[in-house]
Amino acid sequence: MTFTATSFDERYRAISARDARFDGQFVMAVRSTGIYCRPSCPARTPKPANVTFYPTSAAAHEAGYRACKRCLPEATPGSPAWDARGDAAARAMRLITAGVVEREGVTGLARRLGYSSRHLTRLLTAELGAGPLALARAHRAHTARMLLVGTDMPVSEVAFSAGFTSIRQCNDTIRQVFDMTPGQLRATRRHRNAESTDAVTPGAIDLVLAHRTPIDTAGVFAWMSARALAGMETATATSFARHLRMPGGPAHLEIRQDTKGALRLRARVTRLGDLAPLVAIARRLFDLDADPAGIDQALSAHPPLAPLVAAIPGIRVPGAADPHEMLIRAMVGQQITVAAARTVLTALTERLGERTVDGGILFPTMTAIAEHGAEVLRGPSARIRAVTGAAAALASGDLVLTVGDAAAEQRARLLAMPGIGPWTADYVRMRVIGDPDVLLPGDVAMRAGAAASGLPSEPRAIEAWAGRIAPWRSYLTAHLWRAAPIRPPRSRRRPGGRATESAAGAEKEKRRT
Repeated sequence: MTFTATSFDERYRAISARDARFDGQFVMAVRSTGIYCRPSCPARTPKPANVTFYPTSAAAHEAGYRACKRCLPEATPGSPAWDARGDAAARAMRLITAGVVEREGVTGLARRLGYSSRHLTRLLTAELGAGPLALARAHRAHTARMLLVGTDMPVSEVAFSAGFTSIRQCNDTIRQVFDMTPGQLRATRRHRNAESTDAVTPGAIDLVLAHRTPIDTAGVFAWMSARALAGMETATATSFARHLRMPGGPAHLEIRQDTKGALRLRARVTRLGDLAPLVAIARRLFDLDADPAGIDQALSAHPPLAPLVAAIPGIRVPGAADPHEMLIRAMVGQQITVAAARTVLTALTERLGERTVDGGILFPTMTAIAEHGAEVLRGPSARIRAVTGAAAALASGDLVLTVGDAAAEQRARLLAMPGIGPWTADYVRMRVIGDPDVLLPGDVAMRAGAAASGLPSEPRAIEAWAGRIAPWRSYLTAHLWRAAPIRPPRSRRRPGGRATESAAGAEKEKRRT
């Protein structure tokens, strides 16, 4: 099970207990005051007759409610439902968070989801209580609040960074949602030390990333460190930084854990409108909208997993900064060790990546890999053709890969490509769209972790056993990866005398050339 509340009585019990585990999953609107709150709001619990529950802040806005000044419901982590659900509403929310409405409008959002704008508006209104424009507006209000409280950016820069088209539009929205001016909202941080920060330069932010606890930050930083590409990424035991390409130009982000244990994001962009999508990327990278207490409870209910959860509470499944980059990284690493893949990908990035003005490197474009990847990549010719072919398909648009994909459709598209098998397709699905229910039964490292944990280790057997863990099999996979005994890499010789490393953590996929 996980911590969910669907009936009125369940939700009312949650707000009566001021249960913070439900923050971000729904909001409570109070008719007598005209405000809406997070479930854990410390104010007196209203009478049931005065309460209406909404699935999103946008729905409460549309119904005429304003945000509570005491609990600031917009400051909560996002709902874990958008990853756990694979329907059109969840996909729309992931794309809205990624800034699609600001860049492409509702028409572009609807096109990506395969609907007309009118039908998408009807669907989202019926499911979430608000249409795509209202949902995007609520997301902009959330971003503006975060920047006003968490940075010293001028209000004009906050407006455009949050995705508003004008300062006046930003001011009006903040007044409507929070019943405060931007200045009044910023003044609240003097009473909220958790979100105070130093002054930052134009085009940059430095703020706290809200998340549910517990969280295994050490595990995520270690994961990033093992895979960091020199020149593009750097990682320590308490920080991860990288350069990446955004629609408005090169950007840089750094996620670090401060001395108080808080996760902070320092980011710099070329275009202010890229700040909000960059925050969304940072949240996906560290899986910050997960429901760790619910996931841990569900996993630890099974005796073989209880010791794993007790040892690593709040485990996270790292996300991806860029879907296209993730596919190339997965394909390069699918038959070699993590260390060997890092070597190959670092060479690819150094040769074909673009240099930034501050000396960093961006991951190569798909066009660059398609045209020149064969000059850099080493290994079986079939694998090289598969990688460059996938890059060409991504560059031309013949292969679509986004955070808003339907899981089954994305998997089918990937499996139709030469050189991509089940492990790669499922691994990409886990990392790109944050699907919480992915199992990699052929993964050598996961099978080793299963054996060490007293679980079946053969692919069919572990797949059958893991059915009882749905919908949290991605987190089971993460635990079994961590439980795998550390072994030195073995090498073997192939015909022609070229040594290759063992395929720990990857499958041997059948090539279709």
